[in-house]
Amino acid sequence: MLTLKIQQMTVDGHPYLCPDCASQAFTLDGSGFIDAFPVWGNCWNGHRWEEPLITLGTLKEIKAASTGRERAEDDDAFAIVIGGAVLAGILHPELTADDLKTAGGAAWKRIIKPAVRRRKRAAFRAVKRPVSNAVAAAQAAAIGAAWVLQAGGHSPDPDYKPEPINPCAACGGKGGHNIEYRLHKTTRVRCSVCSGTGEID
Repeated sequence: MLTLKIQQMTVDGHPYLCPDCASQAFTLDGSGFIDAFPVWGNCWNGHRWEEPLITLGTLKEIKAASTGRERAEDDDAFAIVIGGAVLAGILHPELTADDLKTAGGAAWKRIIKPAVRRRKRAAFRAVKRPVSNAVAAAQAAAIGAAWVLQAGGHSPDPDYKPEPINPCAACGGKGGHNIEYRLHKTTRVRCSVCSGTGEID
């Protein structure tokens, strides 16, 4: 997908505008793998239209013909000829290093300082997280020990086996079946429905 943000564009000297609101600024969105596909226009007011005269190949030509920006005062202009018509205009400016230098203090406050702050906080969290985890583990051990002391050293029954939450209907929650033979002794096989757990997910 190729999207070009256009500030203003003319076709043979006539302004090319949004058909609904006559806005100069819009985007041209092209998608597909064939250069002959038409593109869609989107203006800043939310209007959308199909532009069959401008194709994906045209967008690629505009992108290749754009002058780019070196300094803050430069315009990213383009001019191409499509079928005898001259398409000329200005693309939406991309941020350059010169823009940051020109903006000065505003760039420091809005872009650089928050980025430095984010990195500083990330480093602090990386150091703080293991420490807080160790403190939490120590607190959990202390609470567990206090609970055992208050409960009188209660130990659970070692023979206790909880009943299955959702018992298997095939084996009745036993986890297997006893197969009785006349020739051999009784054989226990694992239940293939619950895989021997006695529970169904």
